[in-house]
Amino acid sequence: MPATAPLETIFPALDAIPAEFMLTPANQIDYLLNGELRQWTGPVQQVYSPVCCATAEGPVRQLIGSFPLMGETEALAALDSAVSAYNNGRGHWPTMPVWQRIEHLQKFAWLMKEKRDEVVKLLMWEIGKSLVDSRKEFDRTVDYILDTIDALKELDRVSSRFVIEQGIIGQIRRAPLGVTLSMGPYNYPLNETFTTLIPALIMGNTTVVKPPRHGVLLFHPLLKAFQEAFPPGVVNTLYGAGRVITPPLMSSGKVDSLAFIGTSKAADTLQKAHPKPHRLRVTLGLEAKNPAIILPDADLDLAVSECITGSLSFNGQRCTALKIIFVHESVSEKFLQLFSNAIAGLKCGMPWEPGVGITPLPESGKPEYLAELLADAAHHGAKVVNEGGGSMHATFFYPAVVYPVNERMRLYNEEQFGPVVPVLPFSDIETPIRYMVNSCYGQQVSLFGRDSESMAALIDQLVNQVCRVNINSQCQRGPDIFPFAGRKDSAVGTLSVSDALRAFSIRTLVAAKDQESNKELIGSIVRERHSHFLSTDFIL
Repeated sequence: MPATAPLETIFPALDAIPAEFMLTPANQIDYLLNGELRQWTGPVQQVYSPVCCATAEGPVRQLIGSFPLMGETEALAALDSAVSAYNNGRGHWPTMPVWQRIEHLQKFAWLMKEKRDEVVKLLMWEIGKSLVDSRKEFDRTVDYILDTIDALKELDRVSSRFVIEQGIIGQIRRAPLGVTLSMGPYNYPLNETFTTLIPALIMGNTTVVKPPRHGVLLFHPLLKAFQEAFPPGVVNTLYGAGRVITPPLMSSGKVDSLAFIGTSKAADTLQKAHPKPHRLRVTLGLEAKNPAIILPDADLDLAVSECITGSLSFNGQRCTALKIIFVHESVSEKFLQLFSNAIAGLKCGMPWEPGVGITPLPESGKPEYLAELLADAAHHGAKVVNEGGGSMHATFFYPAVVYPVNERMRLYNEEQFGPVVPVLPFSDIETPIRYMVNSCYGQQVSLFGRDSESMAALIDQLVNQVCRVNINSQCQRGPDIFPFAGRKDSAVGTLSVSDALRAFSIRTLVAAKDQESNKELIGSIVRERHSHFLSTDFIL
């Protein structure tokens, strides 16, 4: 439907949904434990789609399936399976040659591709992501697996040589950390989970995978692929409420590596539960409040185009989204006019509709939360400047541009994670710079301008505030070969296809004095291929 149509007509009747996008409820009872697909007979959590259907009584969220509500017993069973498979680094998977682990990942990628249509449909229905973006997420994830394989081949090639230094012969390679608990976010439940799970696996770690609270069902079609591609205990799946099943995992002290993408509050709770914090390696993707800075000489058409995409792709539900916009007061009126017109041109509707830009929100109570932010902003002097901004209907929230925002408003510091765009005017460039210096977050910034001198001055300052400065473009994660990190409370560790391999492994070396007897011994080990670690094999 066009953006100007009444929101009351946004949801279709059940019989108006195209047959190819109808979803048979996926009542998931299978889970993967120690290489076996077991069936759950206990309590379940019903899953309702953000996509509503129009009825005589109003819009009704559709029941699309259920998943197991496991408890402490099942959590510890999954953990014990991973611990047993790792076997203190002596298990089959962590001692396997690199080329063999690569073969397992290649098999998984091949099996995963067969489930594309199932996973894409579940992405649409479970989190409201558009068909185009759901397909992109799936395809990008497969590409990420293949790119990770290539990155490991390159890393292993570099490590296949011996170093002789100060009378010591050494070979330096990377070894796994142990058992990894992998927990992804709901906004990219497949891709973001796999950006930590895949490197953890390929480096020889065993894993327990806890899907996000929204985006659970889409893992079900992949369970068989996990089972067939990996040895028993290497991948174990766990379902249920995080507050119930994750504390016993962490308090056991048996989790060696935590891969978590979510809120800093949840991450802090998980880390504090571990009895041996210095033994726990963490890779965290947390909150961000990425700003855009529109300078007086910016190309406003370009800035608006990039800021629309940057702030409202997947309804603004991205950690890399532009969540606050600073615009120079000399161009603020023109920018707001163009920005509001651009929002009016966005198509609102259901995920499967061609060209749709704004879709329903998956989190229960999210429209009401966003409305609270608007009310707070209005109380402190701001207005919604675009027509229809902030209108709600069931799970749908029409994008709102709020102006002028100031430091008294919740929108100034709070990460809204939704289709609300705060805009602040400034006359002195110190205003946005001071905001970034004082912010709790430090992921990215977008700069829009054309003067090389002023842009260069900003770049030199802001690279010490955030981990990525985007010139005349939106904030984003990709390409995946680029580092993805954050300062302050936005992240711990760096992810990219190469950085992630290092995040889930540790440098280990074998060394010996440069003596003839040691040379003969090492030469024999290498020639006869007695060791998987001490080797000069070159992976093509």
